[in-house]
Amino acid sequence: MRLRFSTLDVFTTTRFAGNPLAVVLGADRLDSATMQTIAREFNLSETVFVLEPHDSINTARLRIFTPLRELPFAGHPTIGAAILLATQRAPEMLTRNGIVIALEEEIGLVRCDVVRDASRAILARFTAPRLPVRGAWSPEPAPLAKALGLESEEIGFSRHAPSTFSAGVELVFVPIRSRAALDRARPDPAAFAALLGERIGAYLYTSETVEPASAVAARMFANGVGIGEDPATGAAAAAFAGVAHAFEAPEDGEHEFVIEQGYAMGRPSRIILGSRIEAGALVAVTVAGHAVEVQRGDLDL
Repeated sequence: MRLRFSTLDVFTTTRFAGNPLAVVLGADRLDSATMQTIAREFNLSETVFVLEPHDSINTARLRIFTPLRELPFAGHPTIGAAILLATQRAPEMLTRNGIVIALEEEIGLVRCDVVRDASRAILARFTAPRLPVRGAWSPEPAPLAKALGLESEEIGFSRHAPSTFSAGVELVFVPIRSRAALDRARPDPAAFAALLGERIGAYLYTSETVEPASAVAARMFANGVGIGEDPATGAAAAAFAGVAHAFEAPEDGEHEFVIEQGYAMGRPSRIILGSRIEAGALVAVTVAGHAVEVQRGDLDL
């Protein structure tokens, strides 16, 4: 069996930045174990497998794997796969009104609007299939700081305190007082894994950014998925809309801002997070970003 694959850099307009992604096409005959083996071989934060949709009205079905486990939903595979499928199936539509790519994921249907923007780069935007939900656990700063190689007083700023949220996968959100502390964070593997348990990562964030146009700088340290740090995390960004709503109490209306991530890894990434607030409630979340194809090849199985 020979399958085509592409790799893309996601949440960037520049090759060799952003978050790398492998997309394996025509994967319907692969079983779960083989998909996991291939994902471990690519050894990227995620590898996505494209299958025929259950409902023919949709574009494709996706299965998303880290090197160690399958995920029901992830943002950078959604953005990358949508942009790759749009450029392969209807490139002429991207410069006009764009194209809608409907992706069946384990979490449910995810619709992506894909368009070539004013800079000629290709942008995809999806509405989060689930709104952020706050978890029951509110971690204490002291054990978090110890697990992350920081001081307790470096955890928290303004009204922000450590919290847990999920928009499909639950994460620990850790506000960091300064950019210097964010850059200095180095998790202790044993303490970090013991503290997080089954949660797949900790998302550290601060309001001190590198780029003036960014609102938030973030780092994502993964737990139990086969990678250490993730250069850009769309699912975490979707859940972060819940963090922003809880601690910033934004007014009613449409909101959009940029999260920068991956800078400490030498892979700058820019995630555009949108939200809509009605009567004080968070009612919709969008995640957007660019992607560029890096290479194509064949898998012989």
